[in-house]
Amino acid sequence: MKEKKYSPMNGYLAVLIILGLIGFPVYMMITLEAFWWAIMGGIGMFCMAGLMVVNPNESMVMILFGAYKGTVKKNGFFWVNPFFTRKKISLRARNLDSTPIKVNDKVGNPIMIGIVLVWRVEDTFNAAFEVDDYVHFVDIQTEAAIRKLAGHYPYDNFDDEMAEITLRSGGEEVNHQLEQEIRERLGIAGIHVIEARIAYLAYAQEIASAMLRRQQATAIVAARFKIVEGAVSMVEMALEELGKKDVVNMDEDRKAAMVSNLMVVLCSDKDAAPVVNTGTLHH
Repeated sequence: MKEKKYSPMNGYLAVLIILGLIGFPVYMMITLEAFWWAIMGGIGMFCMAGLMVVNPNESMVMILFGAYKGTVKKNGFFWVNPFFTRKKISLRARNLDSTPIKVNDKVGNPIMIGIVLVWRVEDTFNAAFEVDDYVHFVDIQTEAAIRKLAGHYPYDNFDDEMAEITLRSGGEEVNHQLEQEIRERLGIAGIHVIEARIAYLAYAQEIASAMLRRQQATAIVAARFKIVEGAVSMVEMALEELGKKDVVNMDEDRKAAMVSNLMVVLCSDKDAAPVVNTGTLHH
């Protein structure tokens, strides 16, 4: 079974017919005192149960004694068989801002991750009959997709240096993978996934402080590496310039002392406090 359209009767025309079914018997009972006309009036009253309103971006699924008859997606005022069981399903786009859940990434680190999902019902038959509660189904399957995604990628590449894609830096590729996973899971319920993105990502509380210290240490080491690299270049340039311009003649011991002093000054994380020598270079 697939979704199919149902064309209901115009509601305004149905109202005129129902008013005739009710008003004419009432008139006949008053004038002719023929109470058997009440049967026709009762039929008119019963037909009023078939009137319905379908708002924009809403649909009405029609069921007759367990048989699916179709879906009304056209908005307006209509009349259908009063014996129809009607189930309203919204076709509007909906947001799911999931609460961050604790999961393990690819290398086993506990992380907190939450997403924002934009979805809407596309197939009303599947939404109404393939799952028990399609809204609850979206919540559960979205959480399952989040757990599966987190197991495929590490949070970052500190523990897995070979990882080219991580949850933190994956960007559009990770979001695309998440969207594909959710779309496959929700297809059975007739749900169309408009967009899915990671909205919250952090280490779990029990390891957050340790990971922060590790990131800070990594940043400090990287900064020190650049400082030392620059200091070596500056010392090398200074020795070359002194040698070219013959400013001062230094043996290897003096060069070593000069290199040591320059490296201390250039690599120190505090301002240097120089000592002025008022004697000779030998004292």
